[in-house]
Formats: sequence, C-alpha cells, structure tokens
Amino acid sequence: MKSEEPDSFAAQRDDLRHLPFVTIDPLAARDLDQAVHLQADADGGFLVHYAIADVAALVVPGGALDIEARRRGTTFYFPDGAVPLHPRALSEGSGSLLPGVDRPAVVWTLRVAADGRVGDLAGGGVAVGRALVHVVAKLDYAGVSADAARGTLHPSISALPAFGQLRRRVALEQGRITLDLPAQEVTRTDGRWTIGLAVRYDSEEWNAELSLLTGMVAGKIMRDADVGLLRTVPAPPDAAIKTLRGLAHTLGVEWGDGLTVGQFLARQPADSPRTLALMSATTSLLSGSDYLALPAPILDGAEPVTEHSGLASVYAHVTAPLRRLPDRFATEVCVAVAAGDPVPQWVLDALPELPKGIRESSRLASRADRESIDLAEAVVLANAVGERFDAVVTRPQRAHRPAEVFVADPPVLAPCRGDLRAGQALGVLLAEADPRERRILFAPAAG
Repeated sequence: MKSEEPDSFAAQRDDLRHLPFVTIDPLAARDLDQAVHLQADADGGFLVHYAIADVAALVVPGGALDIEARRRGTTFYFPDGAVPLHPRALSEGSGSLLPGVDRPAVVWTLRVAADGRVGDLAGGGVAVGRALVHVVAKLDYAGVSADAARGTLHPSISALPAFGQLRRRVALEQGRITLDLPAQEVTRTDGRWTIGLAVRYDSEEWNAELSLLTGMVAGKIMRDADVGLLRTVPAPPDAAIKTLRGLAHTLGVEWGDGLTVGQFLARQPADSPRTLALMSATTSLLSGSDYLALPAPILDGAEPVTEHSGLASVYAHVTAPLRRLPDRFATEVCVAVAAGDPVPQWVLDALPELPKGIRESSRLASRADRESIDLAEAVVLANAVGERFDAVVTRPQRAHRPAEVFVADPPVLAPCRGDLRAGQALGVLLAEADPRERRILFAPAAG
C-alpha cells in the first residue's frame, strides 16, 4: 500500500536544505527516522538540529494506512526479516531520510549549554517545526566509531562524542539508570542460524543521547501544555533499591557514598560476572513501563505517573515515527504547541485510546523477540545436550521461578536447576534443548 497523499504540509516548511544533515544507523538500515547536524559553540555548548521523518505529512488521518498503522502499533522484528509498521514504499522510501534527496521532516533545534542542560520554548532554547531537509551522508555505527578514533569524523557530527559524553554525565547526575545487559543477536550465515552478542559501539551511545534529550524536551512541552502522550515508568519502590544494595554487599561490591543507582552501575566493569548479576537484578527497578495520554484523569484520588524514572525525567517517544506509532501523535502535539496552534482534532480524538493499543503491540513485539531468541538458542544447542559450559548466575531461584544463568559461548540466558547465588560462577550441564518447545535448561555440573 502506498502513502495516500503527497506532503500535506509542503506550504508550511522552512527550507533547511543548506544544513548538511547526516544519518547514523545500522549499516543495512533503510528506514531512516533521524538525521543530525550538530555544532559546538564558543561557550562550550552545542547547537543541535535533529530532523525526524515527518510521517504525519504522508498519512491521511482516518485513511486506510492510518487505520492499519494503528492496528499494528510498531514494527515487528524477526531474525529473518521484519513486519513494518508502514509499507516499505513509505518507511524505506518516501518517508525515509535517505541521502541525496530532499525530504519533509520535523526539525528539533536544541541549544545545549556547557553544563549539558537545555532551555525551553519560552526562553528560545528549544524550537520545533516543519522543514525541508537534505541528507548528505548515510553513516553507520561502526564507521562513526572508527572515524572518531582516527579523528576523521564527518564535519556535521565532529562534536558528537563530546555532546554524548556530556549528556550521559549530566543524566547520571540527575538520576538516570542505564542497564547494559548483553544483547543477543540471531543471524543466518551460510544457511545456518547462529546466535551471538551484538557489538556495542560508543557511537550508538552518543547517538542515543540525541534521541533521549529530544524525548525529554518533548515530554516537558506536552506536560506543561497538559496534552499529549508520555512514556512513563513508575519510581522503584524503596524495597527494590534495598534489595539491590543487599546484593551488592553480598557480591562484595562497594556502593560509594552519595552515588545514585545509575552512577553505581555505570562504575561497574562491563566484563565482570558480578556486574551482570547486578544489572539483571536492576531490571526489577524499572518495571511497569506504560504510556499516559494527557490530560490524564485522577483515579481513586491518585495522581498518575508522569515521569520515566529510569531517565529521571518526563519523557516521550518522538524520534522513530517510521517504526513506532506513538511518535507520530506526540510529534503533532509538540509542533502545534510550539507554534501556538490548536492541536489537530484527529490527534485529540486518538489520544485517549492510544495507550491501550500500544501496550498490546509492545507486548506482542517483546514476545516475538523473546521467542525468536528462545528458538535460536534451542536450535543452536540441540546437539549439545550433556555438554559442559561455563556460566554465571544472573538471577537466583525465587518461589516457582528457577534460577537463570548466562553462558558466554554460545551466548544464552536460560533457566538452571538448583538453589544458586546471584553472581556465582559455575560449570553447568545442558540438561534439555527442545526447539519445538523453544526451551533449554541447564543443571549444575558435579564438582
């Protein structure tokens, strides 16, 4: 299905084609949501122009494409392909910020001070509006990291490492919690499925800071206007933080005075088994993620959760509209509020019902990802039942839930029999590997 109409906002766009925007994505990606032009200023701060694919300009509200996108909610990823939120003619074509062509975009302009903080709409530190942009280069994470190491970064992002490092430091000071758990990746090589750990590049972290900062700014705009769609995570209960501190003490990891959870975790060595156990335990601190439509009703006298506790900030999804449904609606709110215009009625009509549908699509996407990895693990290990592996316990046994271990080669996370201690290194035997059930099970090795 093709997009139903050409650029609906062509007459409302600034011409920013003089800015040499670049994209930074995985090498094979063609659904390019974001492009950036970033400059350091004389005061030690940064001027950021962040262009986001303008999907709302290409989708007619209430049309067939809009209805189908609302049903899907997100792009679903599988090892052998993806089921896109939008037709590829849009997500990898007319809507994608591909190099060498003019594209409609929503451009965020952020003035970041030397202390890493950004202003607001009223003070001129933030602007957002529609523009026509031109991407001059499609860059990838591996290449950007290599260029940074050589000192040969593209001029449009020469300041990106400094920006990313500054924003990460400020965010940790403000209470952000970052979980660096191993990311499993299923690939097909020479007709065989394999599972490995995804390579992490520092350029991914720098680039992520652009998206996170933009989402925080967008969240504040909508919260202050009391209209929009926020991404929320409730504050962790004191008992969960106490449990994490207890685990750190049990593992012999010192928690320095005054350190937040995020600062403590950021100081842990990435290759330590104890760090893996701590990170796994921390996932319970960030449970309960949801979306909140504004204005939000007060239920049973309780104020709704409006912040994302993992980011220690109000936050919204606005930077991946080709792949996520909520970004299109939240972006339209921000554009309208910034211009002093009424929020479009089609957005206001949709907001109350969006969280329910997005919850379901997010649940299905998570299930698809988990079951794909479970299947790959079982297939890869199907002929290894009875073999011994080195493992680290990431989660102890709890009630009716078995312990969980991480095996590095091949990299799998799986249940394990026995009353095991988090952070414990041990040998395990593969007791079961059933591809039909997408299940593997380990047991402690004797001795």
